[in-house]
Amino acid sequence: MKAVILAGGKGTRGKPFTNYFPKAMTPIENMPLIDYIIKYLNSFDFIKEIIIISDYNGLGGQIKNYYIDSKNGKKITFVQDTQSGTAGDLLHIKDKLEGEKEFVLWFADNLCAVDLVKMRKVFKEKNSSACIATRTKRKEETGFAIVKNGIIEEFKEKPIIKLELSECLGIYILGKEIITQIKSKSKQKQINLSFDILEKLSKEGKISAFDIDDREWIDVESPMILERNQILVKKIIKQMGL
Repeated sequence: MKAVILAGGKGTRGKPFTNYFPKAMTPIENMPLIDYIIKYLNSFDFIKEIIIISDYNGLGGQIKNYYIDSKNGKKITFVQDTQSGTAGDLLHIKDKLEGEKEFVLWFADNLCAVDLVKMRKVFKEKNSSACIATRTKRKEETGFAIVKNGIIEEFKEKPIIKLELSECLGIYILGKEIITQIKSKSKQKQINLSFDILEKLSKEGKISAFDIDDREWIDVESPMILERNQILVKKIIKQMGL
């Protein structure tokens, strides 16, 4: 089984920092974000190869330079971002996924110790075309209040909120049939994985969800997000066993 890391985004939410380095290279305790993801993927025996898609002609070259002499235990393949959307890039690596029944897709700005063994089991048991890591609760960064008749009765400082809807994280297990679905949209200049592919499949009952339960997750938009959430980030890294 192979894992694909999408690290070709523009990083618009991370500016001005991403004017100088790609979001995947955001430093966390003297190590880039993407290195935590790669080391975590390496901890699963069934992951045999990691494919990193990025703009190596631009800032993404920093990623390739970082790993050029690195010994990570698994083969790392570098593929140029085609700027054809989150699904479009997958169409351009279909030859590298030849013979694979399923593969992991990990967006490089996601940091989470998702249990890929259990997630893969859900993917198979539900006979799904795709399985998405989700969560149904999160700890808020601000304070809340219980209000009745315009009067605050109690404060809840940074509570854990149960979400009405499941929040989708940027970590997937995708079946090989996803590539066929993407190919049917190949005339589009940009193919978005969620809107153009998964939306239709969800209506057919082919998308399963894997709730990360008590595992933590963070969307690493920029170094400022990491600075504000140092305790959370350290907890995630510990959960990853790194």
